[in-house]
Order: sequence, then structure tokens, then C-alpha cells
Amino acid sequence: MIDKNIRIVSLIPSATEIAATLGLQYAIVGRSHECDYPPEIAHLPVCTQARLNGNADSSSIHNEVDNILLSALSIYKIKVDVLEQLQPTHILTQDQCDVCAVSLPEVEKAVAQLTYTTPQIISLQPSTLRDVWADIERVGQTFGINSVEILENLEARVKICNRKIQGLSITEMPTVTCIEWTDPLMVAANWIPELIHLAGGQTLFSGIGQPSAPLSWDTLIAINPDVIIFMPCGFDLQRTYQEVKLLTQRPDWEKLHAFKAGRVYITDGNAYFNRPSPRLVDSVEILAEILHPDIFEYGYKGTGWQNL
Repeated sequence: MIDKNIRIVSLIPSATEIAATLGLQYAIVGRSHECDYPPEIAHLPVCTQARLNGNADSSSIHNEVDNILLSALSIYKIKVDVLEQLQPTHILTQDQCDVCAVSLPEVEKAVAQLTYTTPQIISLQPSTLRDVWADIERVGQTFGINSVEILENLEARVKICNRKIQGLSITEMPTVTCIEWTDPLMVAANWIPELIHLAGGQTLFSGIGQPSAPLSWDTLIAINPDVIIFMPCGFDLQRTYQEVKLLTQRPDWEKLHAFKAGRVYITDGNAYFNRPSPRLVDSVEILAEILHPDIFEYGYKGTGWQNL
């Protein structure tokens, strides 16, 4: 039996999406400043704010993040007064990346200041696709919701996609580099290498479940992948295009095999790849469309991804 008195504040977009997928949208009373999906939650009170300028270029954002963390401050702060007014019974947050969202210690500190309520904190820490499925199950169990059918449907979509590339030889699976940040260059990791494999590609520079790592321009030129996919954290298609265009001005850009072959792509990383939520399944399908357009046509081109 679902408790109709629950009041959820979600402080990370992926958790908001998980809760909504589980049918808990009605119970979400507050959100982070980055929570934007599903669109129906856009009117909810915002409980966090960033200490940096998210509209700056990639290099400036990176430097500002470093400076803030050197000062022992969190990049984000919680509006404790708003949290107090909302009187949540549960708070969904994360303990994976201090750059991605408000940190668990910040949440615990804020909860300790509340006067009228002591909400249960549910912290997510996914690094792989299996971890994301486990988080969906855990959030469901917390609120008395059976997530079996939801998970079966998500896993079925992944299996359908993966099954279609089983007959491909290793030479038909392109080498792929996914870029999570452009200045400095950072390789996408955690669940991304797994998604590439499921979609019929060979990942470079990163391993499943490993944190994102810096990548030198010289190394990228030397390894020269078949496909380059940009998915900067927190950027949509338009913003990604603006950032990547700066890279194309580098003198060695035209030496890249991916450029010569017309296989450089930009994606809406903010909506898909950066969020460990049910839409990672959409991300697998997007990668499949990009890597094997002769086999897949899901209809994401133009909204989820496009050629550079």
C-alpha cells in the first residue's frame, strides 16, 4: 500500500526521473534547480542553487569548480528555508559526484537544521547500468512499489538493441571515444563504456564503472578513433554545438579519422547520457543509431543527437 502522505524532495535530476517512472510524481513536492524532466515538475519549488555561472564556457566552468572546491565549499547549496517549508518525509540525493549535484554531506547538514521534520535520506551512487537498475528497485521498495515490470521493460529494450548487433564481426564495431567535457578534454566513463558495448562499439580510454578521466589532445590524435561522440555534462544539443565548434578550430582537427569519415557527433548529454536514470535505455538506442545507422532507426536524430 502506497502511503499518500509521503512528501518527496528530489535534489538530483536522475532521482526525479526514477521517482516519476515509479509513479511517484504526485508525491514530489520540491526539486533541484537542474530537475527538468518530466516537464510536469517544472512548477515545483526549487531547493538548490549553484555557486557558479553555468552559462560560462567549459574552461571557465572547470576553473570555477576547482576554485570553489579548493575553498572547501560545495558547488551547490541547499535552500534550507524552502526545505523547511516543504516538510519532506523523504529526500532523494546522490553520493557519487560533487560536481554533478549537491553532495550527501550537504544534504545531511541541511536536514540537521530542520525544525519540523526529520526526512529519510535516500542516496544513490550508481556507476554501472546494473547500479541504476538497483537504484530503481531500491527507491521502489522504499515506497512500497513493485518495480519488476518497469525493470523488465527497460532491460528488454536493451536486449532487443544488443541482439541486433550480435552477428557483427569485431571489424564492424567501430572504435568510439565519448567526450564528457571539452576544455579540458575529459572522457565519459562510469556506465558510458557499457552503453557503447551494448550498442555495438568498442570503447576507448575508459572502463566500465570507472570515473571520468582527462584526455590529452595529443593522445586523441594518436589513437585516432573511428567515431567521436560529444556528450558534455549538463549541456543540451545547442550548447554542445557551441563548445565543440571551438575544438574544430584546432590545427590537428582535420587529421582525425572521425572527422574525415563524417563520424563526429554531438548529443544532448543533459537529457540522456549524463543522467543515471531510465533514459539511459534511450541513450543505448541513440548510440545504436549513431554507430549502426544501417541497422537502427529509433527516431532520436535531431533531438537526441546530430552530426557535427
